[in-house]
Amino acid sequence: MSHTPVLLNKVLEVLSPEPGSFVIDGTVDGGGHAEKIIKAIGPKGTFLGLDLDNELLEKTRARFKEAKAKVILINDNYANLPNILKDRHLGKANGLLLDLGFSSEQLEDSGRGFSFTRNEPLLMNYKSSGVTAAEVVNGLEEKKLAEIFWLYGEERFSRQIAKHIIEARRHKKIITTFDLVEIIKNAVPKFYEHGRLHPATRVFQALRIYVNQELSNLEEILKNLTNILKPDAVVAIISFHSLEDRLVKNYFKEMDKEGTIKIITKKPIVAGVDEVRLNPRSRSAKLRAGIIKIHKY
Repeated sequence: MSHTPVLLNKVLEVLSPEPGSFVIDGTVDGGGHAEKIIKAIGPKGTFLGLDLDNELLEKTRARFKEAKAKVILINDNYANLPNILKDRHLGKANGLLLDLGFSSEQLEDSGRGFSFTRNEPLLMNYKSSGVTAAEVVNGLEEKKLAEIFWLYGEERFSRQIAKHIIEARRHKKIITTFDLVEIIKNAVPKFYEHGRLHPATRVFQALRIYVNQELSNLEEILKNLTNILKPDAVVAIISFHSLEDRLVKNYFKEMDKEGTIKIITKKPIVAGVDEVRLNPRSRSAKLRAGIIKIHKY
C-alpha cells in the first residue's frame, strides 16, 4: 500500500519552498511531501530528510537517487536535529516540516505489530533496537499500564484493560498483536466493540507513542526551533491526535508571546471533504505553522 501525503497542497502553500533554499523534513517517510519540496527548491537547493525507520528510508533513498537538488537522507530522530546540523555543517534551514503520522506502509507491511488487524510480533518500535510493546505489557505494573493507556490513548477503560493484561500474563506471555487484541476485547464492555473505532485502537496508539517516546521527541524539537531555523523560516507541523496538537499549539502560543515566532495558522488547517474521501487517514490531520522571528542566544 502506497503512502498518500496528507494536506500536501496546504503544506506547500504554507512552507512556500523557494529555489535554492534549505528545507528539512523531519519525518520524511516514503517521500510524499518531499517529492514536491525537492522539485520546488531545484538544483541549487538542499533537502534534509530524517526518518527512524531505516527500511523505509532506504526505499525513499532509491526514489530520490536522480533528484536534481542536493538530497541528504539520514536514519535518525528529528529531536537530534541541532546536533545533526552542527555535525554536518549545514547551518540553519529555511523551512521545517514534521508529519507526525505513521505511514500506511508501516501499518501494513512492517511486520512490527503496529496494526491490530494483523497477527504480528508485538514490537511497535520504529527502529530495530530499543524497548518493545511486548516488553511494556509484560513488564510494567498495572497502575503504570493504565496510566499509559489513559495519558497517550485517552482510553476510558484503561484500568479494566490494564487489569486484564496483568491477569492474562500470569498464565501466558503476551507476544503477538492478536494476543493483546483478545485481552482488550475481553476487558471492555460488549457495546464498545460496535463503536466507530476498533476496541484496540487507543491502546495500540498509546503503546506506539510510549515505546517510541513520540511526545518527548516532539517537545524536544519544539524547544529547539530557533536553533534549527533561520529568522523568517517556516515551521509546519501536522499532528493526528489531541495530545500532539495541544503540545504544538501551546508551544506556538508561548513562543508567539515571547516574540520568537509568528503564528500563521490561528486555527489548525484541516483536510477538505474531497481529500478525506480520497484519503480517510487525513480526517484527523491538523496542520499548524509559524514563522521564526528571532533567535535566542
